[in-house]
Amino acid sequence: MSAEVKKEIQLEIAHVLFMDVVGFSKLLINDQSEILEQLNQLVRETPHFREAEAAGKLIRLSTGDGMALVFSNSAEAPVECALEISKALKSYPQIQLRMGVHSGPVNAVSDVNDRSNVTGAGINVAQRVMDCGDAGHILLSRHVAEDLEQYRQWQPCLHDLGDCEVKHGVRVHVVNLYTDDLGNPEIPEKFKQRTGRKKAGTAADVSSGRLAAIRWVAIAAVILVLAAIGFWFLRPKSSTKATSIPIVSSSEVTATPAVTIPEKSIAVLPFENLSEEKANAFFADGVQDEILTDLAKIADLKVISRTSVMQYKTGVARNLREISKALGVSHLLEGSVQRAANRVRVNAQLINAQTDAHVWAETYDRDLADVFAIQSEIAKTIANQLRAKLSPTEKAEIDQKPMSDLAAFDLYTRGKALVDPAFNSQIPKEDLLHGINFLTQAIARDPAFLLAQCQLARAHDYLYILGLDHTASRLALGQTAVDTAVRFAPDSGDTHLAARAAFFAAMGVA
Repeated sequence: MSAEVKKEIQLEIAHVLFMDVVGFSKLLINDQSEILEQLNQLVRETPHFREAEAAGKLIRLSTGDGMALVFSNSAEAPVECALEISKALKSYPQIQLRMGVHSGPVNAVSDVNDRSNVTGAGINVAQRVMDCGDAGHILLSRHVAEDLEQYRQWQPCLHDLGDCEVKHGVRVHVVNLYTDDLGNPEIPEKFKQRTGRKKAGTAADVSSGRLAAIRWVAIAAVILVLAAIGFWFLRPKSSTKATSIPIVSSSEVTATPAVTIPEKSIAVLPFENLSEEKANAFFADGVQDEILTDLAKIADLKVISRTSVMQYKTGVARNLREISKALGVSHLLEGSVQRAANRVRVNAQLINAQTDAHVWAETYDRDLADVFAIQSEIAKTIANQLRAKLSPTEKAEIDQKPMSDLAAFDLYTRGKALVDPAFNSQIPKEDLLHGINFLTQAIARDPAFLLAQCQLARAHDYLYILGLDHTASRLALGQTAVDTAVRFAPDSGDTHLAARAAFFAAMGVA
């Protein structure tokens, strides 16, 4: 690829209308050509298409059985255009079209003919939203619907459908858009197939869902604050031994209730760095953190948070039985990471802390690029050893790489080690700024790197909350990172935590 063509990927937010012809592949070749020609013509004649094209705010993508229109002028443009297309289709009953709309990040690229083109999550999500519908449907992502519901003219047109599972177990929240004479008011077949599904609601349902989410965040915040207070008073002091929970015999049960430790519970202790370059300690922390994160995705497991286990860093004498009692878990995972050139060796061992027995141990010696697969394998093996139920969705999430670029992972782990309170309990301003720089570089290499976006948002918020940079511009940087994370993965737990931190920063709460 020439230097002129190879450009740095730049993330932009676009508003995408994705459409295709239902049953297109079953048509005769002649009918396919005729329908595509008619569809192209009627789309080109819609007012919002012409307006955006004249202003240079539109990119058209052919998808074989339909097209994607990428607007950069207005969030309402693809919705208005969809209604105009729906109206025009009344004269073409042979065209069974469905449409999906989403606003999200896209990457501007050049195709093989050096023409402008785009790719990215904004396109992919719009297609997934469309895939949930049938002929005549105009479906919106929840993000687009929440923007539109702020306007009186759109509220009566929005009808919440809830979550829909699409390819690879991914779920999208979908809202049906229709008026008295445009769109399709019928519930899509994919939603009818769900057992016990509630009837579709109106725009008020979208609002109530969002309010419920806000209430959930507020409740979670209170719980986290109470947990932090409890941890502060119960944490092991440097001058005393870690507090242990007594094991009560059956004869004492009436005097002192026994503490029940769940069998399917685990704490992932910090991994030891065995690399010759001690600077690679951040990489070992990153491997441990990703395994912990994968395990936390399994609902059938109790997994101790990163903050609680970081006090047991390697180099500190570990009494595994005392640690398990203090954390309230039955199992512990220990490990080490050795990185050299393009190779990595990860050793992991699962221990039943109540018996000190090694339940499972394995050493992985592979190419460095396989580190993500190693992390996923360890998490799934532990789930199997603890007989934890693993749903198809949870398995898909664990198997999914957190990022596409190993160098981005390096930058992310370096940045996180500087800005995450779990790694750095007293964060100076200089560390936060250095960490932000690493995270920004990671996102530049992989714009779809959700964890880096969320960590970047929290780092900006720390600077603001701690009074190290209490400026409107710093607060805005944090909010921008949160907005990007929301567009990538609105239902992610990491996104919710980043949004909560941004909310408290805006409210001036440390």
